[in-house]
Amino acid sequence: MRNKAFFLIMLILFSLVISSFGQPRILDRVVAIVGDEKVLQSDIENLYLQYRAEGITSAGDLKCEILEEYLAQSLLLNQAKIDSIEVSESQVELQLNARLDYFINQIGSQERLEQYFNKTLLEIKEDFRGLIRDQMITNEMRSNITGDVTITPSEVRQFFNRLPEDSIPYIDAKIEIKQIVIYPPVSDEAILEVRQRLLDLRKRISEGENFATLAVLYSQDQSSVMGGEIGFMGRAELDPEYAKAAFSLKKGQVSNIVESVFGYHVIQLIERREDRVNTRHILMRPKLDPEIVAKTISKLDSLANLVRNDSITFERAAMYFSQDKKTNVNGGLVVNPYDNSTMFELDDLQPTEYEIIRYMNVGEISEPFESVDENGKQVYKIVKLSRSTRPHRANLKEDYTLIQQIALAEKKEKIYREWVNEKIAVTFVHIDGSFRRCNFNNPTWAREGF
Repeated sequence: MRNKAFFLIMLILFSLVISSFGQPRILDRVVAIVGDEKVLQSDIENLYLQYRAEGITSAGDLKCEILEEYLAQSLLLNQAKIDSIEVSESQVELQLNARLDYFINQIGSQERLEQYFNKTLLEIKEDFRGLIRDQMITNEMRSNITGDVTITPSEVRQFFNRLPEDSIPYIDAKIEIKQIVIYPPVSDEAILEVRQRLLDLRKRISEGENFATLAVLYSQDQSSVMGGEIGFMGRAELDPEYAKAAFSLKKGQVSNIVESVFGYHVIQLIERREDRVNTRHILMRPKLDPEIVAKTISKLDSLANLVRNDSITFERAAMYFSQDKKTNVNGGLVVNPYDNSTMFELDDLQPTEYEIIRYMNVGEISEPFESVDENGKQVYKIVKLSRSTRPHRANLKEDYTLIQQIALAEKKEKIYREWVNEKIAVTFVHIDGSFRRCNFNNPTWAREGF
């Protein structure tokens, strides 16, 4: 069965939906007790229905596996109470708002979410609040159990050496790249043109035109398809200048022109909930002067030739000339944001980088090409393919970090299972006889139950 520990929390939340669509109400009863925590028949049945709806199956008894997950969660919750582990209401509220914002973004609007659940947003929040709190407490409790666990290189080697060959991960081809990035300067005239266009749009909005419609037509941000709406976000999630403007607005009010790392915006406040705001915006970026672009490409071309002729190393050129602050201090070395390694699968790259790098050899330097940075700004760059690997079974020399992560996860899981067994021995556990047939992954549960 898939990683049920993850799906348990996610699908418990969706189990609330089932009762909203006229499912037969289950005659409820307690089927398990762990300390002061109770597991209800409805908990098992609702999650079982949701697993089935999601197409999740098991070679064993699915309801027994769901019960075992609930038992483990209840054990964590019970011990958290004993250890006085709590989470603040502000933390719960933050997580609750983030989860609901995600649902709203997925379904399209708050109104559609309320219609989907057949409840008001406040009612939905109250339904979810206890579940979110329990999730956070169990996460904190489990972190207390395994958070300080480390692993030595010797343990990593021992873990790898005892792996059956068919269990050794298969690694796709990966590459390591270095880059020199230049941002072509933007002319004052181009900035004035963008600001004037935004002023004109702001005037049209003040005269009654729909902000969302204009965002669809004119915004250069991906959110344009949603009428410029970006969903609820806190200050830390927004560009500082954008946040400063957004949090100063009243509901429905439109900002003056705001400059951020992304470009120039006008912003409308849709709704504010304490320390989070939902806004829509229209984003525009100044057009680059073709002559300036040509000079930028020429400069990069000259740098590439200097490196090819051994007049300067690529790394030193990146330190002196690259305008990307994240990579120039490392000689242009690009870090993969998904795993913080320096290796990328080709599919991880932007399409422009993919088309350039896929045909390069190790040590080769590309011609200058146009790309965009993480903020969507237009840049020009040259890249060097510094390393590549072929598809292969993982090994300690090339893939130590990956193997270390897997070994550490296994060690943490072993310590967690040992903790569970120790706590079962000193915790009141009762499991209803209707689950006598269950063959739990951890047989210690059955020893204490029935």
